Amino acid sequence: MAEEYLTDDEQLEFVKRWPAENGTWIVGGIVVAVVLVFGWRYYDGYRNGQALKAAAQFGAMTAALDKNDRNTARQIAAGIIKDYASTPYGDQAELTLARLFVDDNQLANAIAPLRHVMNDSKDSELKNIARLRLARVLIDEGKPDDALQTLAEAPPAAAAAAFASRYHEVRGDALYAKKDLKAALTEYQAALNAGGGRASDAPLLQLKITDLGAAPAAATSKAKP
Repeated sequence: MAEEYLTDDEQLEFVKRWPAENGTWIVGGIVVAVVLVFGWRYYDGYRNGQALKAAAQFGAMTAALDKNDRNTARQIAAGIIKDYASTPYGDQAELTLARLFVDDNQLANAIAPLRHVMNDSKDSELKNIARLRLARVLIDEGKPDDALQTLAEAPPAAAAAAFASRYHEVRGDALYAKKDLKAALTEYQAALNAGGGRASDAPLLQLKITDLGAAPAAATSKAKP
């Protein structure tokens, strides 16, 4: 019988009986809520603690690089990747490790950390940086087709303005390595236009375009009345 149809005495009896019959569920619900709250606080505190430890290790790695202590920097980077991969410092450590491999001419060893950041980072900017660096490594490895495949995915719209010029330039480098000079020239001119001629690498782009026997696209547009 629904409660709205009970008599006053029946309603009073129902109120007295309900906690006894349902008290276990009430207590259980309170316990679960308390566990969730304290569990979240513990997890949040643990996560913050991990971030602080990772930051300290990252600082130590940077200090080692400043001293040109490459072996120590490599060891610390590997430790950050192993113990603090879930923090933003994990991605930075992988990029640093890849750079050290490139500097030591161990190009093949640089591929894995760059690919990991490119595929798994939660930071879209770092993903694009890793993609561009990986493509450059593949070109230097004599794999321009793999580099072009790596760059087949255009940067997200939100990052397009910042990365369009560099994507075009690296595609141009890959095409140049394939001896497809006409396509390379098109990419270099697109890179110069995407940068508006104001990019810090604009002089280098102009040299690449001139080397292919063409006037820079920006200069050509200025010559028009």
